[in-house]
Amino acid sequence: MMGNSVVSWDCMRKLWPDKFTSEDAIFGHIKPGDRILIGTACGEPQYLVRALTEYVNAHPTAFFDAELMQVWTLGIAPYADEKFKDSFRLNSFFAGDSIRTAINKADADYTPVFLSVVPDLFSQKIISLDVVLVQTTPPNDEGNMSLGISVDITKAAIENASLVIAQANSNMPYVHGDGLINIEDLDFVMPHDEPLLEYEDIVPADIAQRIGHYVARIVDDGSTIQVGYGSIPNAILPSLSCKRHLGVHTELFSEGIAELMKIGVIDNTKKSVDQDKAVATFCMGTKATYDFLQDNPSVEFRTIDYTNDILIIANQRHMTAINSALEIDLTGQATAESLGRTFYSGIGGQADFMRGAALAEGGKTILAMPSTARDGQLSRIVPFLAKGTGVTLGRGDVRYVVTEYGIAYLHGRNIRERAMSLIAIAHPKFRPWLIEMAKKAHLIYADQAILSYEYPNYLETYRTTKAGLKILLRPVKISDEPLLKDFFYSLSNASMYMRFASARRDMPHRRLQDFVAADYNERMIILAVTGSEEREHIVGIVQYILNKGSQTAELALVVRDEFQGKGIGSELQSYITDLAKRRGLHGFTAEVLEENKPALRLLEKTGFSIANIGECGVYELMLPL
Repeated sequence: MMGNSVVSWDCMRKLWPDKFTSEDAIFGHIKPGDRILIGTACGEPQYLVRALTEYVNAHPTAFFDAELMQVWTLGIAPYADEKFKDSFRLNSFFAGDSIRTAINKADADYTPVFLSVVPDLFSQKIISLDVVLVQTTPPNDEGNMSLGISVDITKAAIENASLVIAQANSNMPYVHGDGLINIEDLDFVMPHDEPLLEYEDIVPADIAQRIGHYVARIVDDGSTIQVGYGSIPNAILPSLSCKRHLGVHTELFSEGIAELMKIGVIDNTKKSVDQDKAVATFCMGTKATYDFLQDNPSVEFRTIDYTNDILIIANQRHMTAINSALEIDLTGQATAESLGRTFYSGIGGQADFMRGAALAEGGKTILAMPSTARDGQLSRIVPFLAKGTGVTLGRGDVRYVVTEYGIAYLHGRNIRERAMSLIAIAHPKFRPWLIEMAKKAHLIYADQAILSYEYPNYLETYRTTKAGLKILLRPVKISDEPLLKDFFYSLSNASMYMRFASARRDMPHRRLQDFVAADYNERMIILAVTGSEEREHIVGIVQYILNKGSQTAELALVVRDEFQGKGIGSELQSYITDLAKRRGLHGFTAEVLEENKPALRLLEKTGFSIANIGECGVYELMLPL
């Protein structure tokens, strides 16, 4: 570790006697009104914080009106106790669980800021630091120490503070990168071993798996990923275990990232910046995560003004940012910071990564979130953000949005398309409300149909046609109207006539709505889709409509002209036949114009027989199932 072995505590005191003294003597250097910064999250020096509050408790007049600053506290925060109100006031860059109530009662302060600029705030003395409390590894015989799992703003704080006090803890892992300091950079050291704080956030496994399934569809092999705060981003990481050659350039190093590195999914070989290295700035995880980081040369922790630099992020080819939000409205505005006037978390680095990834070559941005909050009582997709809500991501920032009900792609979409796409991935019980509110706000068509049933995502399947074309077969969604419009207007006059037995060419909203608002129990419509979510194209449609009074259904199928003869019709026919059998239908009926020879050949090939030749050359066909 660091080229030399760690020395004993007794040896430390002999080598650097001026760095060790009593707690009273150390804290006696703090003056009234000092600004004191505490290390971040799991890197918080718990013993130092406790010792400081005990010192103040024992010396009530020692100092007053000190300002404590921190990115995020996971500790007990004893300084927030009412009895210390004359001694401390907390000013946090993030409204975590332990201080959220105090902030919203105005008993503590919240500073909204992009964390990437905080080191510059320190160096420019816009925020002047007097005291820094950090946690480090013990020094080796050269006096070198590591900031371990909290480099972020901590390194800059050490470089700009008047007084630096470190808790040397042998449980802190040595992490490669920018966190190397020397004991001469510190004013005082308090040796104290204790377990590091750990962070685990439990998410219902089924929701995480469903969201992860969709996120995995978006993330390409060879991508460099960033994973943000919150339970959902970390919980969906196991869904990426099927990927290959992922890289990491992120703010937060989590347990999920460590696990993907252990199994070789993340190897950082395809990164265009910091190749072969996973780069982060701090860690929130478990002891197993910290053990993985210990002297691991494949991981580097850099300062936050490096990891969160938009230009550096943008230079990573195939950069994929995965973050979460508290709410998103139907126009695409999202908040990860506050709910109405209630401060809930913080700006953090989400906007830096979402904007940087959007600028990267082949970059993608993903906002992953459960569809509901408070055990299903509230929808996270809302008509509009409430008054007072901080907009973390503007309408132009959001691209992919993922819930357990699917994927909405918003980039380049108009307000109506955005609203319908987000409603389609909202929880089914909130969709009627969202549609009604969107109508009242004139975001969507005034006659938009209301759907309350759940999209059957389990019916989605990938197929490869006889011509080698890879297609996604999936049920139609309420948000598919723009795609269907493009599809029908792409058909030739002959194809439209063969499909609808009419010379009519127009396909207005009221007709398209018959397709997208179909009840899956009465009418199953399957689309053949090519491309990715941001550039989907419908190349074929098949549907069955139940015949009243019987266990049969009428079948209809059409394929885009330039894709005919590539096996798409056969795949659609085969799949919907399988679905009909699962449904327990006894057979299909179909009506085909006599001149539609390709359709007749396809249906006869799949088992249909001519039951009758009706008027105007319409063949009536039948297929028993």
